[in-house]
Amino acid sequence: MINRFRCIPVALLIASACPAAFAATVPAGTQLAEKQEIVRHIKDEPASLDPVKAVGLPEIPVIRDLFEGLTNQDAQGNIVPGVALSWQSNDNKSWIFTLRKDARWSNGDPVTASDFVWSWRRLVDPQNTASFAWFAELAGIENAAAITKGELPADKLGVTALDNYHLKVTLTKPVPYFPSLAASFAFYPTPQRVIEQLGANWTKPGNLVGNGAYVLQERVVNEKLVLTRNPQYWDNAHSVLDKVTFLPISEESSATKRYRAGDIDITESFPKNLYQMLKQQIPNEVYTPDQLGTYYYAFNTEKGPTADVRVRKALSWSIDRHIIAEKVLGTGEKPAWHFTPDITAGFQPKASILQQHSQAELNAQAKALLAAAGYGPGKPLSLTLLYNKSENNEKIAIAVASMWKKNLGVNVKLQNQEWKTYIDSRTSGNFDVIRASWVGDYNEPSTFLSLLTSRHNGNIARFKDANYDSILEMASNETRPKARNDDYNQAEQILADQAPIAPIYQYTNGRLIKPWVKGYPITNAEDVAYSRELYIEKH
Repeated sequence: MINRFRCIPVALLIASACPAAFAATVPAGTQLAEKQEIVRHIKDEPASLDPVKAVGLPEIPVIRDLFEGLTNQDAQGNIVPGVALSWQSNDNKSWIFTLRKDARWSNGDPVTASDFVWSWRRLVDPQNTASFAWFAELAGIENAAAITKGELPADKLGVTALDNYHLKVTLTKPVPYFPSLAASFAFYPTPQRVIEQLGANWTKPGNLVGNGAYVLQERVVNEKLVLTRNPQYWDNAHSVLDKVTFLPISEESSATKRYRAGDIDITESFPKNLYQMLKQQIPNEVYTPDQLGTYYYAFNTEKGPTADVRVRKALSWSIDRHIIAEKVLGTGEKPAWHFTPDITAGFQPKASILQQHSQAELNAQAKALLAAAGYGPGKPLSLTLLYNKSENNEKIAIAVASMWKKNLGVNVKLQNQEWKTYIDSRTSGNFDVIRASWVGDYNEPSTFLSLLTSRHNGNIARFKDANYDSILEMASNETRPKARNDDYNQAEQILADQAPIAPIYQYTNGRLIKPWVKGYPITNAEDVAYSRELYIEKH
């Protein structure tokens, strides 16, 4: 029996049965460029290069090059070996990973099972306030929830080194797709000895010790991060790129200009208003496949006007998602009627109220809801809409603010902040409405819906609903696909009724890629791309 993650048998998982996809696969006869160097755009300055301190998309592409987990993804999103050569389980609760003996840290030390034990304990230890500590609980690792609450010490986590090269992971429930979760950057190993010796300085150039295909050579904040080949990487012989430079640029137009000037080889995005022109001028360099991600607005459910569910529903209902997706963006994005994207594996959504009414009807109902909450011409609602600095974020915010003003008479103050300041505001709850997004860590509805459980670190809206938590818990223990899908639809219905967030559109993986750059896994719905897979053709 094979579950939805291809190459992964439910009862016994042996990774070596899957097709290998470790580093670049260069077709026979390909002429490689003499200079194997690439420049990649990222959307902002990384908050941290420590996997435990990472908070979002800007840093993850860099971290994927500097570190490697037990498993990786191939171009289609299938799980393939990483540090682990194979893995097995007879009940989907107790997993044993067999590590490769040639895995090395960039300083030459061997990567062992104990490194993963220490790193995963570090992830859940509340003293480290890891942004993705919730991921261990979501994965069902024994005692993760109690440890993150501070009820148990980190050494009680259900992960054990049987010896140097065998790691045992004990779960509280059957999770047949656990090897997929093990590919997440949250579960990357980090070097204990280096961190204990250097403290917070361990991620600086010259100090950072990783186990990925590249090492950090140089970092100029807000300008560039330069990575070079890690000769200690176990599959270094099959990497092709010698140097990877990441440029943090928040403005899509600036990144696109530099791309067209030849300064950048791959962009993370491009201005939506340039799509038609780019398609005409450089059609073979424009890519917009569906991506496993949702762009949404989160409402502050604890304080301010948006603590009232009637206000939240009114604001959500009066957003014309068709206009946002088709007019403001217009590069294949789809309106988001649910938080969980349509392309999510194993999800069959029921039609939401947003799909069952015309926009005019939704606007009328929204106006009535706002009036019931005490707002109207004599007392207009005023609020602040916060977003991190980006042209697309600004365009969407302007469009939504206009809709709220026209349909509901709401006065909206737009506020944009640089990524790190925005993260501080988000963490402290200093907002009324805030722009947010989520790209799945794995291809299953719980990667989205778990985000709004009451104890989740990523619950930006600070939404708390015991029934919602209970349904997600039931779904996590459900082995029947139809029953689990029913649970997920119940969870989506609660989100529709309580409106802690307003899903706006489903992502496409819109980017520009130079024609001589080969190996980018554009078909990977989670947009997992390792630089070691890439190479430059002669041009």
